[in-house]
Amino acid sequence: MLVGLVAAISATLAFGRGTSHAVAASCANDVINSGTLTIGTDNPAYPPWFGGGTKKGTPWKINDPSTGKGFESAVAYAIAQKLGFSHANVKWVYTPFNRSYAPGKKSFDFDINEISYTPARAKVVSFSTSYYDVNQALVVRKGTPIAKVHSIAGLKPYKLGAQLGTTSYAFITSKIKPSKQPAVYPQNAGAVTALKNGQIDGLVVDFPTAYYVTAVQVPNSKILGQFPTAAGGEHFGVVLAKGNPLTACVNTALASLRTSGQLKHFQQTWLAKAAGAPVLR
Repeated sequence: MLVGLVAAISATLAFGRGTSHAVAASCANDVINSGTLTIGTDNPAYPPWFGGGTKKGTPWKINDPSTGKGFESAVAYAIAQKLGFSHANVKWVYTPFNRSYAPGKKSFDFDINEISYTPARAKVVSFSTSYYDVNQALVVRKGTPIAKVHSIAGLKPYKLGAQLGTTSYAFITSKIKPSKQPAVYPQNAGAVTALKNGQIDGLVVDFPTAYYVTAVQVPNSKILGQFPTAAGGEHFGVVLAKGNPLTACVNTALASLRTSGQLKHFQQTWLAKAAGAPVLR
């Protein structure tokens, strides 16, 4: 028993260093399509999570996740490598955000799409450990009344919006509690358009996405501020089918990426610009 335990620990440590083909092969046996790691994400694939544009003939909009560019694409391929899959043996499938953590059979081995861990979601899917700790933020148009607000209490009279099913929307309803019914949109693109057209006063999204919204999507907009870190923190996790044994393999891969500094390197490469906004309290 002890010998077996020592062997298992040694194999796990070796896997973390990327040197144990046996453990990687064992993890590879848990995928839904033999020889291929199938990864889900939403479409369009937005920066800074995905980058590199689209390839000719691809069904992906904004960015093709297979480029390996952008924070989540880079993390996904690093995990894949730890699991024993080459870049060529990774397949991406379109999975709407809300469907990724819905109960039932999955068309992916894991999904990576800025999905925050919540206890409710964890009842029907399995989450990996954190690959990114995140705060929520608020985007507004410059020169509007809300742009002068400096506190959470000051946001109550305004019309806010967010994507359906996100922790951003939950933050609006549970923490800000505005007097006007928040607007909700099936995809973030609809919420961005609403802000651009003045149909909502402010858009709540995760902090790095807020940077992209202001830099590219909504002219003359700004990040009004980020919100305090939630009690216990909020983090993005890789999502897998409930009870999927691949979860342990993904966690081991993430632990290795964290220890080696590679995860931090990805953050510095793709998310470094999304920083510096004041905290709204």
